[in-house]
Amino acid sequence: MSFELETARHPETLRRVAIDPVSRVEGHGKVTILLDDDNKVHQVRLHIVEFRGFERFIQGRPYWEVPVMVQRLCGICPVSHHLAASKALDMMLGVTLTPTAEAIRRLMHYGQILQSHALHFFHLASPDLLFGFGSDPARRNIVGVIAAAPETAKKGVFLRKYGQEIIRMTAGKRVHGTGSVPGGVNKSLAVEERDLLLKDIYQMIAWSREAVHIIRGLFENNLAEYNAFGRFRSHSMSLVRADGAMDLYHGGLRARQADGTLLFDHFDYGRYWDVISEDVKPWSYMKFPFLKILGADDGWYRVGPLARIVNCDFIPTPLADRERQEFIAFDNGSATGATLGYHWARMIEMLHAAEAIKDLLHDDNLLGKELMATGTRQERGVGVIEAPRGTLIHHYRVNENDEVERANLIVSTTHNNQAMNEAIRRVAVQYLDGQEITEGLLNHIEVAIRAFDPCLSCATHALGKMPLEVELIDAAGKVADSKSRNR
Repeated sequence: MSFELETARHPETLRRVAIDPVSRVEGHGKVTILLDDDNKVHQVRLHIVEFRGFERFIQGRPYWEVPVMVQRLCGICPVSHHLAASKALDMMLGVTLTPTAEAIRRLMHYGQILQSHALHFFHLASPDLLFGFGSDPARRNIVGVIAAAPETAKKGVFLRKYGQEIIRMTAGKRVHGTGSVPGGVNKSLAVEERDLLLKDIYQMIAWSREAVHIIRGLFENNLAEYNAFGRFRSHSMSLVRADGAMDLYHGGLRARQADGTLLFDHFDYGRYWDVISEDVKPWSYMKFPFLKILGADDGWYRVGPLARIVNCDFIPTPLADRERQEFIAFDNGSATGATLGYHWARMIEMLHAAEAIKDLLHDDNLLGKELMATGTRQERGVGVIEAPRGTLIHHYRVNENDEVERANLIVSTTHNNQAMNEAIRRVAVQYLDGQEITEGLLNHIEVAIRAFDPCLSCATHALGKMPLEVELIDAAGKVADSKSRNR
């Protein structure tokens, strides 16, 4: 299953088409397509063009500042970074969380899953799914969804609002909170807060089930198109619980080959570097991780909702597990390999998050007073969590002065880097090859990217070199001088 984007032998002779920026995703990226005079596709690449140096920013900072600092990577998934960093520093402190701290963190995390999945499906993806990939762009947006399906749009808004309220109650703020700290949490839930959340949770579960049925109906009505769209085989990786269940907060690493064969199972993420390595390419700030056992060419993989649904043995909440079983059985399993299957899997996870929140709200540990734990200090800590977009790794080394000496982050979108490039290449060849290029056809490329729900802000990295062009423009608007750094 070797991965290789087509390389143009003489790119200077080809026509370059750019999608810049890619829209309805978090962060800034662009796609370049090289075409010949007959519109034959020669090369397709997803470029991450912004750079954010958080791994260097936090060097020299006291470790207890890190969970608050790193969440500034993103305004969409700050909770994921907040918790992954806290988990890494728990390990560094050698602590086992108190039951109250773990319950609060899990509630915070599932609130994040709920709000993030609702945001992506209803606000970012639904315009394509409801109106068609090549539909009128003036209608193909959230305003168009509100006009065409106001009740559906409203439910999406309230699902996200509910998740954000959970984050506010557990983290202190809806965005960039401070609730999780190394060794525990700084507040528990008040009785009135729990009761307020309990009042609406069953409605959230019902609306989440409706969302699953919406995307299933779209698959049923567009089966041939959805199954073929950007389809490719890939390996998958995610966390699983000790009994093989899906667990979005904690577990061991499991990886499967494309044929379902296990590559490793329940692997201790505290030594993730023994099974995962990272490659860099000169045309992107985003790294290219791969499974060491398979090598850089064949070891790329998928993470996120689709990988998690396929990778686990079951979901530990009844309604979501029933939907998972139906998803896997649908059309002889075809949706499990479809790029657009991410949307279906994402809604099953949103339903699971709502059910898990309901169970947690009946756990009296949420109201407890033992918030912090102590342990034996270590030099290094690794925290791994299943963020909305996939497996998220935070790795820190802290010196004797309690300062961060080294940090390495492998975010969900980075794990999916090569998979996204493969998806857009397949779509380009399938829809653009030999055709007159239109906005609607180019949107097919963006649809493939949006299926992964990438967070491009989180995924940028310092390794490698980017081609750089600098032009000096004089007062008349002419280029007075220019310098370039190629690969």
